[in-house]
Amino acid sequence: MYQMEQALLKQPFGVNKSGDQVLFSFVSDKQDCGIVLYDINTGKEKARYPFQNQLGNVFYQALDEKAVESVAYSFYEEGRIVADKYAVEFAGKDTFGEYKNEEAFKALIKTGEYDWEDDSFPGLTYEESIVYGMHVRGFTKHASSEVKAKGTFAGVVEKIPYLKELGITTVELQPIYEFNERPKASEENTEKVMKCIPDKVNYWGYQDAFYYAPKRAFSSKTDAVSECKDMIKAFHKNRMEVIMQVYFKPETPVSDVISVLRYWHMVYHVDGFHLIGEISRIKDIAKDAFLAACKLWYHQFPVGELYAAHEKPVQRNLATYNDGYMYDMRRFLKGDEGMLYEVMKHMRINPATNGVINYITNYYGFTMADLFSYDRKYNEANGEDNKDGVDYNFSWNCGAEGTTRKKQVVALREKQVKNAFTMLMLSQGTPFFFMGDEFGNSQKGNNNPYCQDNDITWLNWKDLKKNQKMFAFVKDLIAFRKDTGVFHLEKECMIMDYKSCGCPDISYHGEEAWKPSWEHYSRQIGFMLCGEYAKGCEGRYYYVAVNMHWEEHEFALPKLPKKKAWKQLMTTSDKELSAESQGDVYVIDKRSVVVFVGD
Repeated sequence: MYQMEQALLKQPFGVNKSGDQVLFSFVSDKQDCGIVLYDINTGKEKARYPFQNQLGNVFYQALDEKAVESVAYSFYEEGRIVADKYAVEFAGKDTFGEYKNEEAFKALIKTGEYDWEDDSFPGLTYEESIVYGMHVRGFTKHASSEVKAKGTFAGVVEKIPYLKELGITTVELQPIYEFNERPKASEENTEKVMKCIPDKVNYWGYQDAFYYAPKRAFSSKTDAVSECKDMIKAFHKNRMEVIMQVYFKPETPVSDVISVLRYWHMVYHVDGFHLIGEISRIKDIAKDAFLAACKLWYHQFPVGELYAAHEKPVQRNLATYNDGYMYDMRRFLKGDEGMLYEVMKHMRINPATNGVINYITNYYGFTMADLFSYDRKYNEANGEDNKDGVDYNFSWNCGAEGTTRKKQVVALREKQVKNAFTMLMLSQGTPFFFMGDEFGNSQKGNNNPYCQDNDITWLNWKDLKKNQKMFAFVKDLIAFRKDTGVFHLEKECMIMDYKSCGCPDISYHGEEAWKPSWEHYSRQIGFMLCGEYAKGCEGRYYYVAVNMHWEEHEFALPKLPKKKAWKQLMTTSDKELSAESQGDVYVIDKRSVVVFVGD
């Protein structure tokens, strides 16, 4: 009895091996409860064992190791079958989208060790990171992905060379733990929903779940645990990080949240977490000692309460992840007035206390291509009369709604996508974009495809072949950011010459050098970054001309030191750059971004 209780203290819930016995534990306020064992091959019930021991509302029982060979298990409670929410893996070859009641979730007993080899956490800083969001199934499920294990952890591994070529350092995965994709059987509208939209599922997985088990349907083989770990290990071998999205209901106790995060960080070597939902006592999670080196992303951390004035964390592991950058940047890109000051502020924010994740598109809302192809959402396929999803997307169709053959509209859309990526990659915070945005992926105007497990959400890799120029542009842009330290500084720009080098770290300019126009109607500005503030950029100056007006504008670039001259590095415009004969005055094309270097 004493040994069982000691084992219970170490790992109180679920199933754990203790010597030559296996300890089962279950929380219930009912006395009639116990263990149900099933034949692992047939799924038929094999035996039941009432719990013999109890501490408070925790029931526990040890069974001989031989008694649980080749079995799956669940619990019973007053005649009702209850799945183990602490299970580490579930039995059966799961088919994504099939309805499962709780009895279908039969857990496996895992006792073997996994060989992590020499795996280690890459430990990337926020300033060196490029984040790529993906849904594990949707990333490779489409036939065009040409991977062997479509829609699985193994399928993602097959695409790591592609991600490396693009320049990605970090992947953010939508929920990869076990969740039920279908509505609960108790819901009255279940039959109606299934008949009207037979393929409607909870595709994203933002719901209460079995947090300790990797999703069986995302595995190409029977061992989902090993395949998930194989994927993470493969990313680490390529010095890439894995961030895992985790959704919790508001009422979830903070101790449960911390337990889940610790488990995936220590057992699965996950590098960090994007916490989704309203999390109570987020400060306790941020201060957890086990997670001190683990990246934690949330819409807002109380950094003022976590750190004293002018105090810097030993490891900057926290990062804010909210829609402020996204909506302000969208409005600026489509030409709204009054956005210039906020956009420039977003582009230089890089606090000493925490990272900042910047994005213009994400898994929710329009894709990058759709952002410039649709004025309104088209969510009819979701079966909710187009009432779901955000109504205010701050999108612009560039002159025609949806698909079009009008050359001017197509050209403008391509330029706007380039503008968006350029603004994103030249911002000081950590850039994030969602899978397929780099080659024009479209969801046909659906801005809330939470229930679509089909071609709407599956990445069509044929678009990569069609849009090789856009892919090459994004790849080159990422490489430029990585190679140019002034665009990912370790310290936030102060708009001051704090190095006494004769030039501030960042400065703003307009039609006249050193004289920016901040009026509400202004949609154009230039900013210059001095290379003395970044390693590897010494002696150089970088000037970015941003013109989101629908008219051309002159930009006067600052005078450079002797023997230095401005030259164009990159542009989002196809129009040839023109310079005035007097000084460094350039005419920048409408709705364009141009980058110059002075050396």
